[in-house]
Amino acid sequence: MIVLLSPAKTLDETPVQGMAHTLPRLLPQSGQLIKNLRRKSVADLQALMGISEKLANQNRERYRAYADTFTTDNAKPAALLFKGDVYTGLEADTFDDADMDFAQAHIRILSGLYGLLRPLDLVQPYRLEMGTALQLGKHKNLYAYWGKTITQLLNEDAQAAGAETIINLASQEYFQAVQPKLLGARLVNIHFREDRGGQLKVISFNAKKARGKMGQLIVRERVTAPEALQQFVVNDYVYRPELSTDSDWVFVL
Repeated sequence: MIVLLSPAKTLDETPVQGMAHTLPRLLPQSGQLIKNLRRKSVADLQALMGISEKLANQNRERYRAYADTFTTDNAKPAALLFKGDVYTGLEADTFDDADMDFAQAHIRILSGLYGLLRPLDLVQPYRLEMGTALQLGKHKNLYAYWGKTITQLLNEDAQAAGAETIINLASQEYFQAVQPKLLGARLVNIHFREDRGGQLKVISFNAKKARGKMGQLIVRERVTAPEALQQFVVNDYVYRPELSTDSDWVFVL
């Protein structure tokens, strides 16, 4: 079983020393994106990303500081660098070595800049959402740029892990970078919804934390059989079989 997560815009850049790490596997593609982004002005980045001048300045400096050599001084393992709601639920900073080894084999993080990350892959601080309409040559956006690359690497990882199922805990924005028809494994999408006066609604803040929490439970319990997830109570979200299908599992709070 391979679990897909989205990255986060909020980062914890506190250095981590003496920890095992790996390198992202699509660095040539990342380098091409960095070259393109370095040519953008602050105003260009503001318009492209819909961000403030302060954030545009910050990220322009990040692109300029991007180094071809990744070290624990300029980069940090992905699962520890990202600090948004999903990662509050994941709590990767509490994983022991055995937990992290399992996560490294079974969890993947989709990324606009790095394509597909493992938890221990070193990541230099950045901001580049997958939905950004960044043009690179004939590619009109990041979805076109990554094309089949992410899906092909995901298939390789599933085969290496002996995984017959992909569990999608990523956001719609990021999962669009995957081409489901080309997946060599079964796909199961997880949905977290809340009963608000008889209407089922997605409460983004809670759903994101639940995605991370499910990832944490998978790691802690060493879950490799997808159906075992249906027994989980995730931040009080409970599996509802009558609302679910073979490929879409609904958990309701």
